[in-house]
Amino acid sequence: MSRLVAVLGGDGIGPEVTELAARAMVEAATLHGARVELGQALIGGCAIDQTGSPLPDETLALCRSADAVLLGAVGGPQWPPEAKVRPEQGLLALRQQLGLFANLRPVTIHPQIISSSPLRPELLRGLDLLVVRELTGGIYFGAKRREVDRAEDVCSYTVAEIERVVRVAAGYARARRRKLTSVDKANVLETSRLWREVATRVVQTEFPDVYLEHQLVDSCAMLLVRAPKSFDVIVTENLFGDVLTDEAAVLGGSIGMLPSASLGEGPRGLYEPIHGSAPALAGRGLANPYGAILSAAMLLRHSLALPEAASAVEAAVSAAVEEGVLTEDVAGPGWQPATTREAGSAVLRALRRAASSRSRPGSLLEERG
Repeated sequence: MSRLVAVLGGDGIGPEVTELAARAMVEAATLHGARVELGQALIGGCAIDQTGSPLPDETLALCRSADAVLLGAVGGPQWPPEAKVRPEQGLLALRQQLGLFANLRPVTIHPQIISSSPLRPELLRGLDLLVVRELTGGIYFGAKRREVDRAEDVCSYTVAEIERVVRVAAGYARARRRKLTSVDKANVLETSRLWREVATRVVQTEFPDVYLEHQLVDSCAMLLVRAPKSFDVIVTENLFGDVLTDEAAVLGGSIGMLPSASLGEGPRGLYEPIHGSAPALAGRGLANPYGAILSAAMLLRHSLALPEAASAVEAAVSAAVEEGVLTEDVAGPGWQPATTREAGSAVLRALRRAASSRSRPGSLLEERG
């Protein structure tokens, strides 16, 4: 059976990295006996320029019909924050329209690039944490008002919105090291006090085998750089999650290395690297594609139910990094940086080497020639 993946390159470096991620995804799926078809569509600033909308109807229709969505990045200086129609509106609307309320952002670091992080190596060796960010509530989606000398953004959460994302996070904590850190600002915000109450109830009644701790967001931000390995799974609201995961990206050596998955009630999800559109790098071959490729691996695992193909992509990225195929953002002093395409090609080579070593007479590889 063929699977359909909507590919939304977006703006800046988005098209460059999603092209390579899609190639790795299709290659891995094919090598593991599955067929993936790609559908291309516009989103963000390029969609505004061509259609007047950051999320054209055709794009939304494709995403609704697809098994999953692979996205690059949106935004750029030509679409300023004060504009009435902005690229980011397309991404926020897509998440909401598809009902994607839980954003998963795993944070690990490869030993080969541990020196790229500003933190001491001993703080990072063996790092493995997961941030679960609530994605469709909070201040990003609250009522907004702007007057001449005053502006207002309303932050609100319902019990149901908090319950569902805490359940997702607690489920992952149960499958990992059984520790969940819920992050809020309960000493100041009423929404955070509700968040803390609901998180406590859900974990105590439904996940009694998971240890729950509460952290204020400022304290969590400090501990992420002082003792990052003290965390297992972090769950938090939309704004806090946005900020904390960008901070956590420094732990992984570069924001270009980290993937993400946005999930809802069903298998369909949206997958994107956590970096932005980086317009200054666009078209220069300097972008790091590994975060996008690892996002495609998450897509294979969570939406297409192809865990072996997903693991193959992750292993191929690891092999490319181990070989020293490093883009400028993670290449060490005196190291010859790889281009965006060279990094993508290294992943494809690693995929094929691994598949070749597994091949036997009558295997899929030999049937394909």
